[in-house]
Amino acid sequence: MQLDMTTGRPMPIILRFLIPIFIGNMFQQFYNMVDSIIVGRYVGTEAFAAVGSTGTIMFLVLGFANGLSTGFTVLTSQRFGAKDAYGVRRSVANAIILSVIVSVVVTAISLVSMGSILHLMNTPANIYHYAYDYIIIITGGTGAVCFYNLFSALLRSVGNSKAPLFFLILSATLNIFLDLLFIIGFRWEVKGAAIATIASQAISAVLCVVYILTKVKMLVPHRNEWKLVPEYARKQLGVGFPMALQFAITASGTMIMQSAINRFGSDAIAGFNASSKVGNLLTQAFPSLGQSMATYTGQNFGKGDTDRIHEGSHVALKISLVASILGAGLALLLLRPAIPLFLGGNADISTILPWAKPYTYLSIICYMPLGILFIYRDMMQGCGYGFLPMMGGVLELAARFTTAMLSMHFNSYWLGVAGDPAAWIVTGIFDAIAYHYVIKDVRRRFDAAKATE
Repeated sequence: MQLDMTTGRPMPIILRFLIPIFIGNMFQQFYNMVDSIIVGRYVGTEAFAAVGSTGTIMFLVLGFANGLSTGFTVLTSQRFGAKDAYGVRRSVANAIILSVIVSVVVTAISLVSMGSILHLMNTPANIYHYAYDYIIIITGGTGAVCFYNLFSALLRSVGNSKAPLFFLILSATLNIFLDLLFIIGFRWEVKGAAIATIASQAISAVLCVVYILTKVKMLVPHRNEWKLVPEYARKQLGVGFPMALQFAITASGTMIMQSAINRFGSDAIAGFNASSKVGNLLTQAFPSLGQSMATYTGQNFGKGDTDRIHEGSHVALKISLVASILGAGLALLLLRPAIPLFLGGNADISTILPWAKPYTYLSIICYMPLGILFIYRDMMQGCGYGFLPMMGGVLELAARFTTAMLSMHFNSYWLGVAGDPAAWIVTGIFDAIAYHYVIKDVRRRFDAAKATE
């Protein structure tokens, strides 16, 4: 089930690894959409808007925790590429210990500060109680989400993208079943949706552990290896912490963007959230490609093959171009028929659709910069460089902050939803330039190391 990405033609190897991740991410977006559809149709438009309005907070909290834990696995990928079995096991033990600490700290801070965050985001009074009930349960389950992503990332770090796909499909199916049970059967409203999400992630995390213990023993540390190794911790935090900050900075930008959109009322929130749900589904090729290139780059970095890393980047750009064209076409075709799926029978679609169209029209022309952003950001992280991707996150924040402030000043909804496209363009350009600096620096380091041998 493991895949050595250091040999063979890059295109078929990347596609072989990418496809299961893409299918898994599509399932994740699909069950997120179903989650929203069930809330919208069986609880109401206000509940749908409330759940959607907390998406940026979820991205902030869970993204920070997952960024750290996923960053910890970059070292595992590099040690696997270097054929260092001992290093693989020690990196796994370190990653788990560090993730426990992260989960506890992030959960505690989130639970204490959540009410203040919702107020700062201009959450409308008519949806505040729904938003609070939902997000407080989600952030309370940060550990379940964090460890599911950690164990999935560990499997991918050694080239196994099929097992995480299986567990994600299982999680998605379970989540939908629990949504129906808790929301329709038990009438727990948005609380039921949140509990369903956390429960399904926790069960999948446990199953990942069982799978690793029985099938992927190279990822199982020996008893005497369960302690922090300062050298490994330094490297893992060196990648994980900037990655987490990059997620947090990006999330802060989307929260500011959401705050600007919230000023236009619950119909605007519902329209934006529906169109962004459709857009997220149709752009899953890009984060999937980024995840694939992080593993590909990490393994080849461990081997010391910079030419192969650079060759892989050209392959990724070709895949991204095709995905951009297909995604844009499907977004235009599916927006109008998709909107009614999210809303109850009493909702007036004619009042929601005008709020949904602007985001779709602006975002589809920027899908290629979004693809470039994911490719180069994740490749830099795969090489162990965390600072430059984090600075890309700062630029994302600046772009979204600027458009949000302009939106509030001119009372323009179009400027409010322009935050994402503006961030993609600015950061895509920056990451492309930064990647070429990184690959030159990596090559220089490898050449220097060879000269001293």
